[in-house]
Amino acid sequence: MGNVVTTVLGIVAALTQQQTNGNSLWGTLLAPTFPLFLTNNPLPNGFPWGLLTAAGSNPYTQAPNTGVIRSYDFTISRGSIAPDGYQKDVILINDQYPGPVIEANWGDVIQVTVHNQITGPEEGTSLHWHGLLQKETPWYDGVPAVQQCPIAPGKSFTYQFRASLYGTTWYHSHYSAQYSGGLLGPLIIHGPSNANYDIDLGPVFLSDWYHTEYFQLVEEIMKPLASGGNPRPASDNNLINGKMNFDCSTVAAGDTTHCTDGAGLSKFKFTNGKTHRLRLINAGSEGIQRFSIDGHNLTIIANDFIPIKPYATEVVTLGVGQRTDVLVTADAGPSTSAWWMRSNISTACTNANQPYALAAIYYDKADTTKAPTSVAWNVPDPGNCANDDLSLTVPYYSIAATNPSTTKTMVIDYVINATGSFLWRLDGTSFRANYNNPVLLLAEQGNLTYPDEWNVKNFGTNTTVRVVVNNPSPASHPMHLHGHYMQILHEGDGNWDGSSIVNANNPQRRDTQLVRANGHFVMQYSLDNPGVWPFHCHTAWHVSAGLYANLLERPADIEKDLSIPLVMQQTCTDWKAYTNKDVVDQIDSGV
Repeated sequence: MGNVVTTVLGIVAALTQQQTNGNSLWGTLLAPTFPLFLTNNPLPNGFPWGLLTAAGSNPYTQAPNTGVIRSYDFTISRGSIAPDGYQKDVILINDQYPGPVIEANWGDVIQVTVHNQITGPEEGTSLHWHGLLQKETPWYDGVPAVQQCPIAPGKSFTYQFRASLYGTTWYHSHYSAQYSGGLLGPLIIHGPSNANYDIDLGPVFLSDWYHTEYFQLVEEIMKPLASGGNPRPASDNNLINGKMNFDCSTVAAGDTTHCTDGAGLSKFKFTNGKTHRLRLINAGSEGIQRFSIDGHNLTIIANDFIPIKPYATEVVTLGVGQRTDVLVTADAGPSTSAWWMRSNISTACTNANQPYALAAIYYDKADTTKAPTSVAWNVPDPGNCANDDLSLTVPYYSIAATNPSTTKTMVIDYVINATGSFLWRLDGTSFRANYNNPVLLLAEQGNLTYPDEWNVKNFGTNTTVRVVVNNPSPASHPMHLHGHYMQILHEGDGNWDGSSIVNANNPQRRDTQLVRANGHFVMQYSLDNPGVWPFHCHTAWHVSAGLYANLLERPADIEKDLSIPLVMQQTCTDWKAYTNKDVVDQIDSGV
């Protein structure tokens, strides 16, 4: 930690915000704060959601229909920035890293037009809206080869879907590991509150960061082991809202011209005596993050899109893809005080060359040109690569775990294939996408026969499925389910005993859950959303190496009732025209 502290004592940034983060204002004192709701909306009873509450309203069936469309226009292109002082090539949205915020009220329709202007070289792309259910619009989930073909270079595509849940999430590319190269941003949906606060400071992105360009990293992890393949590359740094300093003396001699010491840290303003909402998002590639603020307790009020009964802690653990909303009251010192915000990558679980991220928090009258001098909490990393004990997390709206109509056990393991490459497997198969044949579009046509490598699990007419994930591998995995929330019934070491359920009357719900190394987790969900839903590890390098399955839900209803817009087929027409003249170098799973 000593070198990191040394590099941040000069708190005045050596680079401009444009140099480090492009057009983004995240991480600066000019970053926006957020209202309780957006005002250009019908407001019965003062709020767009009327009398609906976090405790008394079912968020999965009672979303309001506001009739309001929130429109956004995104241009995706290549750029070059230095978030930590090390200059690297990235892929940006509207020339920003992290990308622009999408903001809506619960029940609004979100409309995003995406222009693929990635050149030098060209690539396909897509955007996924992490954690949103996409009920009635499963084709807009944004996973190429599953619900759509990739957006071809030079083409545009418009996503349109309901903000059916509320809280904090993010959007990101689901094309190969593009989001590891910068293609991501925050998504905030305002809804009923389950705790009181004064100021919403918005997203706090926690991201491990790699100086090597994302495609080169994918090449490295997919290369035969005998030829230098490395399935677990080490990150070079750790960022908060896209910023952190880096010790340029540690880079190779030839790279020093691309590196500037003291690039700058993220800064936050706290109003003395007020309670602030921070929307924590682990938007990294692999690292499990342990977040804290010196001298301040954190009150957790939501995990993923699930409001929970508040509880206090000093450190929050987040796997990749997970979000936690916390409240922090600025009452730990005088109005002139400043404090370190910290996020540490758990090195017991992840390879990281520099795992410590810092940002500065300033009270009203603090000198923002001086570095804080506060001391970290003494809370050792337990090293179990797991989230908080499930008994601590009680959803505000109660849903009991029912008896499932079917149970499926999936084992996470790995193989060395015939060419000597390391591949992850889920339920015995390592996934590989076919960009030209989205599974959902085939299912709508009644085609339910797929190659083994697409790893499709057909749950037929079942109403509820319980999935037991056993992970005898030496790595932890943040497992993410699209199109649903998961009731997390149990997690722990070894295999599940087959009967233990934590808080069966109201188990924790999430869309992303850590399964520890040599451990298990048990989840359950209702099959109430016909479609093809990805279930995968959110570690970028693991899903690139095949740790992914497609869960096919109510295929008869897909064929009979879904009316998939013709524009979805147009993505495939455009993609086919592009690939007829340019061979796509798909070196990984594709998603």
